[in-house]
Amino acid sequence: MRWAHVSELADPVPYMEGGELLLITALKLDAEDPEAMRRYVRRLAGAGVVGLGFAVGVNYEEIPKALVDAAEEEGLPLLEVPRRTPFLAISKEVSAAIAADQYRAVTAGFAAQRELTRQALTDGPEGLLAALASQVDGWAALYDASGAVVASAPEWAGRRAARFTADVERLRERPAPASAVVGGPEHSDHDDRVELHSLGTGRRPRAALAVGTASTLGTAERYAVHSAIALLTLTTERSRSFQAAEQRIGVAVLRMLLAGEPDHARAVAGDLYGGLLDAPFRVLVADEPASARAHADASSHARASGSADRAGDPLGRLVEVVETAAARSGETVLVVPEGERLVVLAADGGAAAAAAVSYGTALEDARASGSEGEEDDLVVGLSAPAGPIAAAAAYKQAEQALSVARRRGRVLVEHERLAAGSVLPLLADDAVKAFADGLLRALHEHDATGRGDLVASLRAWLSRHGQWDAAAADLGVHRHTLRYRMRRVEEILGRSLDDPDVRMELWLALKATAPE
Repeated sequence: MRWAHVSELADPVPYMEGGELLLITALKLDAEDPEAMRRYVRRLAGAGVVGLGFAVGVNYEEIPKALVDAAEEEGLPLLEVPRRTPFLAISKEVSAAIAADQYRAVTAGFAAQRELTRQALTDGPEGLLAALASQVDGWAALYDASGAVVASAPEWAGRRAARFTADVERLRERPAPASAVVGGPEHSDHDDRVELHSLGTGRRPRAALAVGTASTLGTAERYAVHSAIALLTLTTERSRSFQAAEQRIGVAVLRMLLAGEPDHARAVAGDLYGGLLDAPFRVLVADEPASARAHADASSHARASGSADRAGDPLGRLVEVVETAAARSGETVLVVPEGERLVVLAADGGAAAAAAVSYGTALEDARASGSEGEEDDLVVGLSAPAGPIAAAAAYKQAEQALSVARRRGRVLVEHERLAAGSVLPLLADDAVKAFADGLLRALHEHDATGRGDLVASLRAWLSRHGQWDAAAADLGVHRHTLRYRMRRVEEILGRSLDDPDVRMELWLALKATAPE
């Protein structure tokens, strides 16, 4: 019951909000007409009126049977109000009861807030979720920025909360603060009524809270949920000034490592990044191709402030992937924006480095399948494992791998894979092909006149390491013919085949121009 209202209108429904106890004397009603009473009561019940109080001894000495039958038929509570009881007394009583309920709810809400605060301070988010689940007589779960469940209460709630990962992902696409109801009778897939709330003060939520209950939350439970949202926001969202200070420390640590001052870097890193420097790490350098740099300035500023709206920001999305993986595994990761690029130091063999590789692989697979999007516009180079002393060398390796990735049209290239592969794919560079075409042009022009096959002869001779008989046999000619052709090659090029550098350049030129 939300209120007690007096109305003698034949149809008071337009003035009802639902939840009222309606008080009448039937001054303008034919309360003895069964059909009229059925229509009247049906209208009241449909409008959400929760009870009907009928004053006897005013217009009727007792409640007419037609009204009693209509109320029974609709299941609407019908109260007989004696003449000595004024409607004003009932209104005052209802008002006082509602006020008392509200006071109890507020008091319970403040008590819940104190308990939630105590649990947050002593046991962190896990304790807070346990207290919240108890307050709402249901369950609660905390999701990270990727939509994964990081904590839940009670213990059995983790699997149930995992069902709503996709709903959390959709919630993250909306500007914070955002909320949604994703369970309950209107959602047949789930028995619980589940509320989702985004956490964070930036445009992009950093986390989300789920609260599952058997029914709609009451006032006291609503106070508890709002308190939990505020407390979890404080525990998951660091202040921008703290983020900026952390960013400056990360920049200083990276610069000292690259300058060959690992001891100073370790001293500055302290507890914030010190653990990262105690074991081998890998350096990742990421960049966006020139076609994607229209948003570079805004994206760099957003990444530096930690408040990036990362939709359409390839580097920002990579940061999110790496930081989320590190947070889940309890690792330390150093992320430093460097102009239009991004530098990351992550533990070798750790979750953050693995997540970066997996992300790059997924983007390449998407590109190969033709589902390329804005986030695919990314180029990443990853160094081999290194320690603080070799940080500069690792940084150079990452840059080299980045350059190769850009030339090959790849998303991510690992430096270790380059050493284990072949140098021949590097010859696909346009500059190398231009050099090869220029070096061999005179030989091709000679062959075009039909006066010999110098290019094929040169290839056969070089492939046989200058062995005349073997190369001549491959060509099906006499060795003296091959010797003559090689002298013609030297004359046309003006270079000696006895020079190992000349032989190397000619062999690479032949490989670079060979048909695929």
